Amino acid sequence: MSDPAKDIRIGTMIKANAEDPAGYVRDILPYGFESIEPFFWQVMNKDLPRLAGELQEAIGDADVTMSTLGMFGNPLERTEIDTETLKGWQALIDNAHHFGATTIAGFTGRLRDQPIEASLPRYKAVWSDLAKRAADNGVRIAFENCAMDGNWVRGDWNIAHNPDAWELMFDLLPADNIGLEWEPCHQMVYLIDPLPQIRKWASKFFHVHGKDATIRWDVIREHGVLGKEPCVFMRTPGFGDTNWTDVISELRLAGWTGSIDIEGWHDPVYRDALEMTGQVAGLNYLKSCRGGDYLENPG
Repeated sequence: MSDPAKDIRIGTMIKANAEDPAGYVRDILPYGFESIEPFFWQVMNKDLPRLAGELQEAIGDADVTMSTLGMFGNPLERTEIDTETLKGWQALIDNAHHFGATTIAGFTGRLRDQPIEASLPRYKAVWSDLAKRAADNGVRIAFENCAMDGNWVRGDWNIAHNPDAWELMFDLLPADNIGLEWEPCHQMVYLIDPLPQIRKWASKFFHVHGKDATIRWDVIREHGVLGKEPCVFMRTPGFGDTNWTDVISELRLAGWTGSIDIEGWHDPVYRDALEMTGQVAGLNYLKSCRGGDYLENPG
């Protein structure tokens, strides 16, 4: 019996840079994750065909997908580690088929401490080539919407953190295989309502991260948004302010299918010894918001 509930899968991210990613996958699969997103931070340090084989062996007969791979760094700049990030993008695009992946996700990169507009020529030069490379390999590119503490005027890592920037990016490079790795958290950090974005941008959502936020309105009223006290916490889904039933409903109404992979290691409470406790709570919460267990209609 097919399970149309799994048109939207609920999974998690795994650190592909780690010593034994496959062992980690074996440990967590019994908790019920339906997809995984292996990701690299700045440097791609693995034999990718071998890693893919090890992960597939760890998954075995479980109904678990690896539709998205992550490469997070700044591929627009030219320091040694930035160049390594760019090489990592190229390698993941070329080797995505070993994982069964159809999407590579990460940051756009950015010219450091420059306004977003200043990065656009370099963005077009780098990503035009990568988009063509991806298309030749049947792969899509998805930019995460995290500002990495940047803003419109200056920052590092990423320009794809604001819908006004999305307009500039997609107008400049209107490739069908370039889109977003979206999550509500990174919009809520800047007090943007994420739900209307789904209605407008869902066709550009190639992957979704399961991460939420708690907006501390009492702190904002007393200290503002740029004071000493943090006014927003990044949270595991189920512990933040987002109604994920509404998010998943809007995604379904838009005809969206794919994976929502939990991005852990950010929650200020459910971390360290409580990391997997929080992630599994988030997993079960998101499955509930998806509608719970699939039941075939009688008759």
